[in-house]
Amino acid sequence: MVTTTVEKLSPTRVKLRIAVSPEELKPSITHAYEHIAQDVQIPGFRKGKVPAPIIDQRVGRTAVLEHAVSEGLDTFYREAVTANEIRVMGRPSADVVEWPDAKDFSGDLLVDVEVDVRPEFDLPAFEGTTIEVDAVEVDEAAVDAELDKLRSRFGTLVTVDRPAATGDFVELDLVATIDGTEVDRADGVSYEVGSGELLEGIDEAVESLTAGEETTFRSTLIGGDNAGQEAEVAVTVKAVKERELPEADDDFAQMASEFDTIAELRDSLRERAGEQSVFTQGSAARDKLIETLLEGAEIPVPAQLIEDEVHNHLEGEGRLEDDVHRAEVTEASEKQFRTQMLLDAIVEKYEVQVSQDELTQYLIQSSAQYGMSPQDFVNALQQGNQLPAMVGEVARNKALAVALGKVTVVDTNGKTVDLTGFVATDDEEAAEDEVVDEAEEIADAAADADEEVAAEEAEAPKKPARKSRAKKADAAE
Repeated sequence: MVTTTVEKLSPTRVKLRIAVSPEELKPSITHAYEHIAQDVQIPGFRKGKVPAPIIDQRVGRTAVLEHAVSEGLDTFYREAVTANEIRVMGRPSADVVEWPDAKDFSGDLLVDVEVDVRPEFDLPAFEGTTIEVDAVEVDEAAVDAELDKLRSRFGTLVTVDRPAATGDFVELDLVATIDGTEVDRADGVSYEVGSGELLEGIDEAVESLTAGEETTFRSTLIGGDNAGQEAEVAVTVKAVKERELPEADDDFAQMASEFDTIAELRDSLRERAGEQSVFTQGSAARDKLIETLLEGAEIPVPAQLIEDEVHNHLEGEGRLEDDVHRAEVTEASEKQFRTQMLLDAIVEKYEVQVSQDELTQYLIQSSAQYGMSPQDFVNALQQGNQLPAMVGEVARNKALAVALGKVTVVDTNGKTVDLTGFVATDDEEAAEDEVVDEAEEIADAAADADEEVAAEEAEAPKKPARKSRAKKADAAE
């Protein structure tokens, strides 16, 4: 039988000594002979029907043994992890310490496996503690700001004969050169001064310029074949336009909302600003609670796991040699790991469960972020066996909401902040595997439905589009 001893190398890493007896290895050896028989071609024998003695002669028992170990190692490792209740993190590294005798396959197979594991730590006590956040007052200035945002949606751009200023819209011609050679050009670009959505340094360059004036500045290109390279950018201002806002009166209220008067609209905006202030305070409370718990918890970090993650991140950015950025990414990755471990501990302490509705809502929101339909998103997760990870992520978010409900949140004025919309209870009853199974069933059912619809559409003749709808769509565009 497979036996395992566990040696703790560090708070986040263990070494498993896995011993596999000849009896346990025998099925893997049998499978190895069958697999090799399918691959080799020996005159006088059909493919897949080569006897074991002939394979021993032609291929060698050593090759058979190596094949058997390679095929069976993952199974032996998983059995050892399960039997010893090891919570694995990251990829294992295996080393065969002792091989069975290749002559008769006698003797145990001994394998050392090192792997990062979830660290053990004490969750700081936090129930009944007080979290302080900044006070947020919804005054007339806040209402005015919300009203100005709404007015800007209905504003019109008017050409002005003056230097460009922050908030203005400018029409630009841009020419980028590297070592005197033109590498990129863009004409008639519309840009809001101060938005920071174009090239670095563009705001300083065009601010104070009037239509017809030009200047040059140096910046790092963010697109095209020369992305990431520094270039000399010549910019010409073709026009300067300012946003002209409509008057804040009853006519505007009727045009921009369901209200008849500007007073009613302001009341609605005041209520919206109040909701936004609560959201701001709720987000601040969650962040502060996490920071407080992280300060009180000593959570070891698996160095190899973080190193691999940072390497992959920098490699994807093409910045492996950027030591400053490496330090920043390492710090962020370590904090993310500690936060994840912290929330997992809260999940376990309060036995936080995820309902199907919670998972569905999260999947819908996530699919929108990736620009995918919920169906396609779930299918992609299902194919990559990522649904359990999604359930874990939802559980962590819910755990934070549960924890927030067990503390008192006050603002800097001493007023208790009502965060009803940010807290959750820990009395849900739903098993993780049941939720995952249900999500997979939904994905399968949706896929079947899509196939049925596609089949019906293929069989049925296509109806011509209604002209009235086509015209309406064109007008909307």
